[in-house]
Order: sequence, then structure tokens, then C-alpha cells
Amino acid sequence: MQYKPPTGSIPDAPGSYQFYDAEGRVLYVGKAKSLRHRLPNYWQDSAKLQPRTAQMVAQADHVEWVVVESEVDALILEHSLIQAHLPRYNVRLKDDKSYPWLAVTLDDEWPRPVVIRGRKRKGVRYFGPYGHAGAIRSTLDLLVRSFPVRTCSDTKFVRHERLGRPCLLYDIERCSGPCVEAVDHPTYDAYVSDLMGFLSGDTEPVLDRLEAEMQEASDALQFERAARLRDRIAVARKAAEAQQMVSERAEDFDVIGIAEDPLEASVQIFHVRRGRVVGHRGFVAEKVEDLSAPEFMGLVLGQVYGAVGTEIPRRVLVPEEPADLDLLCRWLRTVREGPVDIVVPRRGAKRALQETVTRSASEDLARHRLRRAADHNARSKALTELQSALGLREAPLRIECFDMSHLQGTDYVGSMVVLEDGLVKRSDYRRFKVKTVRGNDDYAAMEEVLTRRLSALKEPADRAERPRRFAYRPNLLLVDGGKGQLGVAEKVVNELGLGDEIELASLAKQFEEVYRPGSPEPVRLRRGSDALYLLQRVRDEAHRFAITFHREKRGKRMTSSVLDGIPGLGPARKARLVKEFAGVNAVRAASLEELLAPSWLPDDVGLAVYEGVRKTGRQTMMKQ
Repeated sequence: MQYKPPTGSIPDAPGSYQFYDAEGRVLYVGKAKSLRHRLPNYWQDSAKLQPRTAQMVAQADHVEWVVVESEVDALILEHSLIQAHLPRYNVRLKDDKSYPWLAVTLDDEWPRPVVIRGRKRKGVRYFGPYGHAGAIRSTLDLLVRSFPVRTCSDTKFVRHERLGRPCLLYDIERCSGPCVEAVDHPTYDAYVSDLMGFLSGDTEPVLDRLEAEMQEASDALQFERAARLRDRIAVARKAAEAQQMVSERAEDFDVIGIAEDPLEASVQIFHVRRGRVVGHRGFVAEKVEDLSAPEFMGLVLGQVYGAVGTEIPRRVLVPEEPADLDLLCRWLRTVREGPVDIVVPRRGAKRALQETVTRSASEDLARHRLRRAADHNARSKALTELQSALGLREAPLRIECFDMSHLQGTDYVGSMVVLEDGLVKRSDYRRFKVKTVRGNDDYAAMEEVLTRRLSALKEPADRAERPRRFAYRPNLLLVDGGKGQLGVAEKVVNELGLGDEIELASLAKQFEEVYRPGSPEPVRLRRGSDALYLLQRVRDEAHRFAITFHREKRGKRMTSSVLDGIPGLGPARKARLVKEFAGVNAVRAASLEELLAPSWLPDDVGLAVYEGVRKTGRQTMMKQ
């Protein structure tokens, strides 16, 4: 930062702060209970900061702040500033699509239901959102048969009002005809009220009233009216069945589910009213902030319920307790003007519903990643952008990425993942057990793995005669790490004489910087670019693949037995031996006569067990 205000000049009060770059753009917005205690944390040694926080501070020119009365006011101001400036280093929830809502225009003289998208406005009651517009229109088509409110546009309504003749919907009993005053205001308002109650999930009172009216008409021998009410009830019940029942009680709550990977997070929200799911919506957020799970949960709640016109229910079910829980609850109670509880369900039906919503978020995240990865134009753009930014001789149509995994130098493994034309090619993934490295030495392990992989490109020269798993040369070889890992890769490539054939790069986790041979300065790809997303995706996939193999290898080692590897003692015999002797330790303590006694165990195998367990014991004592 060019300017760091003295700590004494920062007020010891709650407020919101904003970091600006040299051109006056807001980089980051935050809040604090005490600005004086919070802001100096950004000016410590950059090595102690989270990578993205350090990157933000390095780009910042100065910081400003606004003092408010309370923490709740600071939270509200933070949200407002994020919405106004869309800072680069703040996580923002983005609708993964434009969700349609069913709105009732209460500010009209004759309100009407209409399908809308986009921003909400006052004087309109919103229901949903729904998965797609077709679902709304199907529901609305059923409901107007029971609650015949107008669905025509204002222009059409005025035209028929002037003509003094209703449209076809009146003739087929899908509208009560307010344009020709065929219905009075109290009756029409009752239709609108019943429609909104039904959409809110409050179906039973409406159905009970319709059944009572039908019975009254029948008792008065008004059979035609009773028949029409009967049909309205049947249609209304059909519409009610379309709303999924998730609670036996008529309660209102929202359920939030979150799924995430190192780069992005998916948020799904199910709206439950009167025990029925009346709508859902989803968001996708890019992880540009270093946030813990509770901090991200708090951010989600702030952005979801801080939007203008958002309905806040009595209870919100979340997968994890958010940071600043009391502060969020006080804020939501102020906005709702009533009690609000944020709860993590632990058991029962609500816990099962929470898991269902979380699975929905996982599926949505997978679909989002698939859409982005499968977009041919985006992949072509990423490869072209990558070639230009890194100065590659050709487009990296085949990218191989390598990563290492170990635990304090034990169970060392390496991974190789492959992208061809921007798509993962799992059939070419490879796993390596590091054989020559003892102790914690990532560079030596990386050298061994790369040598084993690239040696296949040397002999024989004919690709058709090479081992099938290593038949193709990578256009770009990417290693996970910084300059050191890149130096190892450059050494291996040059020793094998492949320097003119294979391009090299490394992607450092800190600041997401790309290093290239011969240049001490990193290449900084634009954050959010398709090229950086491509590299991050292959790097994270290599990391996942390496860790999975490491855990598998470590798990096998930790569950190994002194009975493993004994000639003639297969899995079935070993299991029976352990069962009959009541444990491995009992087998180790058994005498030769006891091991030769079972009729199902051959004598030579019993002798091999006796010698094998004692040999293992002697080796253990020598090591000690």
C-alpha cells in the first residue's frame, strides 16, 4: 500500500472499510467491530497473510472507512457497498441462471398473476422462485380454474374494457371478467387472497372453505354451482399435490445447502412454507476471498437475505453455524421485524432434508463445472489465451500435470493427470509409487516421477512401440509448485534431451502465479480468465488424484498384518485362522503344535505361519 494511516488515527468504533486501488476502484469491502483493532492486521508481514489477502493489500493504494453506530449497522453497510461496487476480492453470489417468479400485482386495481424475471419492485407479491417458467405456467393454469383472476396484460384489459366484451378466457371460465364488471371487488379480492394463500402453501383453509360452499350449494339445490365448486376443488387439490410436502407441521423455514471445491462454491436454497416446498433457487460463487466455512456461511446469509424484497422466514436451516451468529440473528430480526432463528439440524426429518439440499448443491456444482468445461468456445479461448500468455510455440492441446503427496516423508506418491483439448482424459491418468527417495524431499521425488514418465519418450523413437500409457508427448508439462519444482522439471527435460519438444510451466498456489523457464518473474493470468481456470482445474485434479492414492497406500500399510505374504495363507485361510485363534496376537503366541492341529490347515502352511510370525517379531526387535 502506498499509504497506511497511523493506528492512532483509526477510530476505535464499529464500521465498514474499503480498500481502493490507484485508479479509485474498490478492491475489497469489510466490516469490523473495532476498525482500530481490525485494519492493522492487513499491514503485517505478507508471508503471514492468506495469499489472496496479501495480493489484495499489494494492489491497494489506500484504505477508507465509515463509522456507524453498531455492528448490525456495519453489516448492513458492508452488504450495501458490496452490491454497489462489486469489489474484485469479495465473494459474490451469482445466480447460476435467471430464475422466474410468480408475481401478483397487488398495486393494480384488479391484481393479476404474472411470470417475471429480474429485479423485484414494491407493490408486488412474489412466490417462488421456480426451476423454470413452464412449471409456473402449469401451476397457474390449474389455479385460475379454481381462482378465476385475470391473467391478461394491462393493454388487453383496457381494450376489452372499452369494447364492453370479455375475452375467450371468460367464456371458458378461466377469468371472472373484471373488465366488463362481471365480478365485484370483494369477490375478486377474495379470489386473489385465496390464490396467494394457496401459493404460500396454506392450502387446507382454502379447500375447507370451498368444500363448505359446495355443501351449502348442494343443500340449497344449486347443483350447477355445486358442480362448479366440486371441479374447482378437484383442480385445487391437484395443484396442491404438485407442491412437495416435507414437514408434517404447517411451518415456514428455508433450507440452505452448500457444496464447494477449491475454486468455486454452489449454494442451494429451498423455501418451505406451511410444510411444502414452494420454490428454490441456486447460486454459484467464485472463491476470491480466503474464508473459513463459518465465514462463508455468514456471507451467504448476508447476501441472500440482504437483497431488497427478500422474504425472511421464521427459521433458517444451515449446514454449519455461521460466524457472527448473534450479529446475523439481530440483523435479520430487525429486517423481518420478528424472531429469526438460524439452526443447524442434528437429526430427524430436517437433517435428512438438509442433506437432500446439500446433495442438490453438489449436483448443481458438478453441472456448472461440466457446462464450463464442455463449452467448446470457452475451451478454445482458454487454450489460445494460454498459448499467448505463456509464449508457447503451439497451443497446449495435451497438458500433463504432476503433483506429489506424502505424510512426513512416508508413503511418497506422485500423480499425473491429463487434459486433451481442454477436457480431462482419465484413461491417461497415472499414479507413481516413489521408490528411491527416503525422507521429506519433494524435489527428489518429483525428479524420479518425471524421469520415469519422460524416459518413455526417448526409446524407442517410434511412438507405436512406446508403452501405451506414455505414448503421447505433452505440449505443456505443468508441475504444482513454484520456481523450485520448475527447476527440477527443467533439469529432467534437458538431461533427456527433450528441451526442444516439451514446454514447461509451474503453478504456485500462492497468488496463483505461473512460472516459465528462463524468467525470474511470474506470469499473472487475469483472475477469472478461462486460461487460469483451466490451469487451476488441472492442478487441483492432480492434487486430488495424488492425495487419494496417498491415503489408499497409507491405509493399506496401516492395516497390514504379520500374516501378510506367508506362502499358502490366502485371504480365506487367514480370516479363519484369526477367527479360530481369537486374534492375530494369539496366532503369534501359538506354538508349532497348536498351528499344526487344525485339520483344514496343511502342515507346510502351518509351519510357514509359525516361522513367518517369529521372523517378523525378530525384525521388529532388531529395529528397536
